[in-house]
Amino acid sequence: MKRARGLLLALLVLAATGLLFAWTFLGSATIAKDTNFTIAAGSSVSAVADKLEAEGLITSASGFMLQARIFGSDAPIQAGEFLLKPDMSQGDILVAFQSGDVIRRFITIPEGMPSILVWERLMAEELLSGDVEVPPEGSILPDTYAFERGQSRKSIVEQMQAAMDKALAEEWANRTPRIAVDTMRDALILAAIVEKETGKPEERRMVAGLYSNRVRTGMMLQADPTIIYPITKGKPLGRRIRQSEIAAVNGYNTYTRTGLPEGPITNPGRESIAAVMNPENTNALFMVADGTGGHWFADTLAQHNANVAKWYAIRRERGEM
Repeated sequence: MKRARGLLLALLVLAATGLLFAWTFLGSATIAKDTNFTIAAGSSVSAVADKLEAEGLITSASGFMLQARIFGSDAPIQAGEFLLKPDMSQGDILVAFQSGDVIRRFITIPEGMPSILVWERLMAEELLSGDVEVPPEGSILPDTYAFERGQSRKSIVEQMQAAMDKALAEEWANRTPRIAVDTMRDALILAAIVEKETGKPEERRMVAGLYSNRVRTGMMLQADPTIIYPITKGKPLGRRIRQSEIAAVNGYNTYTRTGLPEGPITNPGRESIAAVMNPENTNALFMVADGTGGHWFADTLAQHNANVAKWYAIRRERGEM
């Protein structure tokens, strides 16, 4: 009987010891508040454990290592920045590291943002690394992109450019026979003009239809943003366009050249690209602002002149003339 009691006691002690060991692994780590923790590429579990202990996030690097060997999976830990919370156990920490549950941040490129401003936005993001040149105009697809702390600016630009290549190819594959251009490059150039010429999404296909008509008939496009681009590289001009700038002869000014500019004047969004691939079936050749951010469209010069008179009346009423 005594021997049986002794064996039972020994088993209870052993079980308690095992439970205590398991609790140490599964219990809360010493994280006092939400903490960002970064793992460099190529870091070993040992190096990460030492870093956790040094930063006061676990009590023992060697204990963490031992527990990881016994209870952890065989999956490697991932590089990146992780958010560690006070309620996380050491097991939770290891799982987060192995699953690659990294903190993701976002950078947004609005539709119609020219490449010089894309470059400025990337260079201003302190959590990115490395230098990058201003991307070629029209090579960036406006969108929101996720990134991690320390990621290179070059890799973000490559991601944005790959997205543009994909979107352009997809829209080109779905183009209508009524499209006014023969190449994806020209479609991109025309989409950039559409992007800059209207602030109303519902007008995109109509504006695309108008400029498509001008391309087909050989009319000058006479798009004001093409005057501004050589002056500011797409940044806001901040004043009215001068007569000397309207008369300037260069590769972009569509008031002094027939056909498309020599290159895009901004980074158009996917909707503007789609509008050029499938423009409105219209006879419109002219447009003028209507005072609401949109435009009046006209098929003939006489109609257009009447619309211009209405626009001038609005401007006089506003005290702009």
